[in-house]
Amino acid sequence: MLAEDSVLLREGLIGLLGRYGHEVVSAVGDARALIVAVDEHAPDIVVTDVRMPPGFQDEGLQAAVLLRERRPALPVLVLSQYVQRTYAAELLDSGDGSGVGYLLKDRVGQVEEFIEALHQVADGGTVVDPEVVRQLLRRRRDPLEQLTPREREVLALIAEGRSNGAIAAELVVSEAAIGKHIGNILTKLDLPPTAGTHRRVLAVLTYLRA
Repeated sequence: MLAEDSVLLREGLIGLLGRYGHEVVSAVGDARALIVAVDEHAPDIVVTDVRMPPGFQDEGLQAAVLLRERRPALPVLVLSQYVQRTYAAELLDSGDGSGVGYLLKDRVGQVEEFIEALHQVADGGTVVDPEVVRQLLRRRRDPLEQLTPREREVLALIAEGRSNGAIAAELVVSEAAIGKHIGNILTKLDLPPTAGTHRRVLAVLTYLRA
C-alpha cells in the first residue's frame, strides 16, 4: 500500500517496486484514502509520506499511527523529506516497536537501500534514519533550553494568564515585540500551526512540565 501526494513520485515508486517483484495493491494521494484502502486491501506493508492533503502538515504520519493502533502488527515505513517529531516517536513506539521504519527521501542514497529497508520492516524489523534518531533525542531534552531569557520571561507571564497587552506593559515593550517573542516561542517549541489557538495552551503546558 502506497500513500504519496506527488503523482510523479507515486508513479515512480509503483514502477520501482514492481521491478523488484512487489505488487502495489493500492496507491493513494491523501491520508483519509490511505485508511480506507488499508481496511479494504489488508496490505502486507504500508509506505507513506508525512505531509499530505488537505493540510500538508502531518496527516500521513497521523494516519500511520492510527493504523498501528488498529492493527499493531501492520508494518509501516514512513518515507518523507521531513522529521515530524510530534508523531514520529509515537509511531516508533506503537505496537511492540517492531515492523516500523522512518526514512528521509533525500538521504536514501541507493534504490537497493530502500528495498532492503522495505524488506526489513515487512519482516518485523525496525529501520530509522540516523537523522530522525538525532532529532527525536534532541526533543527529549529540556524543551525550553532553546528559548532566550526574554522568551522564557514572556512564557512565564503567558502561564500566569496575562494577555499580550498586559505582558507588554509588564516588560515595558510594545505589543508588537511581544507578538514576535510569542511567535518565536511557538516555533522553537515545535508546536504545529494545526493546533490553532490552542498553541498558547500547549506552550504553557510545556512550560509547566519542564
